[in-house]
Order: sequence, then C-alpha cells, then structure tokens
Amino acid sequence: MKTHKILNDPVYGFVKLPYGILFDLVEHPWFQRLRRIKQVSLTHYVYPGALHTRFHHALGALHLMQMALETLRGKGVEITDEECEAAQIAILLHDIGHGPFSHTLEHTLMEVHHEEVSLWFMEQLNEQFAGKLNMAIRIFKKEYPKAFLGQLVSGQLDMDRMDYLMRDSYFTGVSEGVIGYDRIIKMLNVVDGQLVVEEKGIYSVERFLTSRRIMYWQVYLHKTVLAAEQMLIKVLERARQLCQEGREVEAPVSLDYFLRHRVTSDDFKSNAAEQLRRFARLDDMDIASAIKHWQLNPDPILSYLSWGLANRKLFRLEFSGEPFSMANKVAVREALKQNKTLPKGADQHFLLEGKESNSAYTLSSKEILVLTKKGEVVPMSQISDFGIEPKTFTKYFLCYPKNHHHELTH
Repeated sequence: MKTHKILNDPVYGFVKLPYGILFDLVEHPWFQRLRRIKQVSLTHYVYPGALHTRFHHALGALHLMQMALETLRGKGVEITDEECEAAQIAILLHDIGHGPFSHTLEHTLMEVHHEEVSLWFMEQLNEQFAGKLNMAIRIFKKEYPKAFLGQLVSGQLDMDRMDYLMRDSYFTGVSEGVIGYDRIIKMLNVVDGQLVVEEKGIYSVERFLTSRRIMYWQVYLHKTVLAAEQMLIKVLERARQLCQEGREVEAPVSLDYFLRHRVTSDDFKSNAAEQLRRFARLDDMDIASAIKHWQLNPDPILSYLSWGLANRKLFRLEFSGEPFSMANKVAVREALKQNKTLPKGADQHFLLEGKESNSAYTLSSKEILVLTKKGEVVPMSQISDFGIEPKTFTKYFLCYPKNHHHELTH
C-alpha cells in the first residue's frame, strides 16, 4: 500500500507528502487557498519570475522538516512518531493565516497578525479533525516540553526561513539567496532539549545569515517593490475611507466586508469560526480584481493609484540613512501640488513615508547555539571567528509619483 504522494518541487526535486492527516490537511480548502496567495507579494514587478505561492513554500518547509527530523533521529535524538507528525503539521500550517499579498496587507485589511490567524485556523482544524492537531498546536505555540521541535518551526535557523530563502532566490533568479540548506540540516543536533548546530557547520550558517541580509535589501525591501507595496496599502486605505464616507466603491463580496469593518483580534476571539470563514474567502484575486475595476472609479485618488498599480506606473522611492527633514517633505508636497498631471489633492495623499529595518542576526531573540568540538554549547555571537555583526540597519523612505500621465478617461 502506498504511504505517500510524490510531488515534483522545482527547488528540491521529488518531495514526499505522507498520506493520513498531512495529506488531508493539504487537501482542505483552507490550505488550498494558499495557491492563490503570492509568497513575495508584488516582487514580480521587479523580478518577473517571482510568482510562486504560499502553497509552494509550505510544502517546501514540510520537506525540510522531514529532512531535519530524520537527521536528528539518526543522531540518537529521541523523537516519537507522534512528535514527528506533529512537527510536520506545525510547519505545514505555520503560514496558513497569511492574507492576500502576504505581509503587505497584514495591518491594512485587519488589525491582526498572521501568526494569530494561523493559530485560530489550527484550532478550528483541530476541531474538524477530532483533536489530531493537539500536539502540533503546542509545538507551534512553543509550549511543548521538547523545545527543539518548536525551534525547527520558528527560530533563527528554522525550516521556514531556509525554505523561503531557497525558494525566493530560485524564483527571483537572485543567486545570492542560495544557501547550503542540506549541509546546515545535516549539522543540526540537540543538547539538553535545545536545537544546536555542530561547529563544523558554522560557515554554512554564516552564509545563510549573509544570504538573508542580502535578500532583504535586494528583493524583499527593493525600493521598487516597496513603492508598489506602499501604493497597494494606500489603495486599500483610500477604498476603506470612501466606504466609510458612504461613497460608491464596488468590490468583490469577500473584500467588501473587510473594507467596511475594521476586524481586530477581539472579533476573532468572540467568533473565530465566522471570522475565519470570511477571511478564508479572501485572496490575491479579490484584490487584483478590485484594483482593475477601481481604475474607473469616480474618485480621482483611488482611480490614479489603481491605474498605477494595474499598469506598473509606480511611485518613485528614495532611501536615506537618516530621517527626511521637514523641508525636504514640504518641497516634495509643493511639487506634487504644482504637478498638473496629478489629481487634485495629490499633495495630501501621494507622499508616503516610513522606514524599514533589517538585521542579519539578532541577539534579542533566541540565539543560534553552536556545539563546539569540545562538546560545549555556546551562542553563535561568542564564537571568535564569527564574522557577522549583530546589528540592525534602518533605512527611511519617501515615496511619491513620478511624472506619469494618467491615460484613463472616465
């Protein structure tokens, strides 16, 4: 009797999806929805191949988890079959709470973090599958006694990060993101219930941390990608504002609810089943369809932003190591006001600002632990030839329209 299904993954080749609870979860409509959510939001505006989905990523992370569990068991780490299955469920569902365009709309459509939503989905699925997700939920919440299982799902060296770096570099074509994931996984071990990496794997881990930093600035926080994402956030904020003013904003039914209601954690706590049903109907397609439609909306602000996104007429974005001065912002506002190709009110609505931070390695969350050749366990930052500074880099940005002529007529 066949025990698993074989899938062909472009990054790893053939991967196994075991029959039973894991297969049934993948078949569930809530999980299938991840096929309609892009892994890296609007990155395809810069890297045209970056059209892969959260569905891809979840299956890839599952494959790496299987490799890690097999490696640890091979080194004599005690992991029961039930724990193995639970860790695989936890990594499979770790991103099930992502909304449309992944992180971009996390705080625009709802006042709820995707990890909270993932947990509510898991709890609802646990009811549907008669308690089979109990242990997986404890691992996901880091409440399970064997801490290393939770660290494999979420930590500085987890299977989630390893898969998205490999997958995102593959689909963007940015080869700096490629990491020696197989070597890192082979170097994993467990000491006193904590996940450690053996000392001879330290350069592979350094490469992993460097790759992550480069991918952030070259892909995730690329200034054109960021400009598109800022416009997307602004489009939805404008649509919501118009709805609240009682103006006409046609949107797909699944999106309409979230434009008219500010959904918070409390809404989920009071009626998780109903909110999850609504949320599960929402994906990238609803947003894309709305934007295409809103190009013809009578509101010039909504129309201009939608037209820009639909036709890749994106705002300019400037980065700076220091916050922008008030004089700088006033000058840009004045230029927007004088620009006759922009709709009236451009100076009020079209100057977007913010900041982005990235750290290759942080000391604030749990450090990566290294098992030295002498058998001691030390934090990565204390290894004498560890070449990565635990430092956070912050860039401030201003984002505003280039001189595009808005060609749509109403």
